[in-house]
Amino acid sequence: MVATNRKAYRDYHIIKTFEAGIVLLGNEVKSLRQRKVGMKDAYAKVVNGEVWLYNLHISPYEKECIHTDPERPRKLLLHKSEIKRLYGMVSEKGYTLIPLKIYFNERGVAKVELAVAKGKKQYEKKEELKRRIMEREMKEEGW
Repeated sequence: MVATNRKAYRDYHIIKTFEAGIVLLGNEVKSLRQRKVGMKDAYAKVVNGEVWLYNLHISPYEKECIHTDPERPRKLLLHKSEIKRLYGMVSEKGYTLIPLKIYFNERGVAKVELAVAKGKKQYEKKEELKRRIMEREMKEEGW
């Protein structure tokens, strides 16, 4: 596991997840292996039949002399049928594509777990926080 989007489960209802490959340059892979990545405001879009990941910050590898833009759009690799399914789900109002985590699989290939998500309202976040506090108190009391 390289990086996780910790705020995703707090801010969104996760509907469905997909695994996608990511097109990276050599120095970006080295930075990922050092875990120098930020997923704070990252999101994905379907553009012209391709899925692109925006606002994913991968810090430049310090030993590399040629630096690339840390927040450049990165292409995600998915099957055409998955892209069509994603486009159909995201075209509905209120749904978006967000990355949940970035990791290397067994073969050493960088992967991104994408989620189709719907944003939570402020009152839903507050209710969930209250529910968690109640559950924690009940556990402490021995229920």
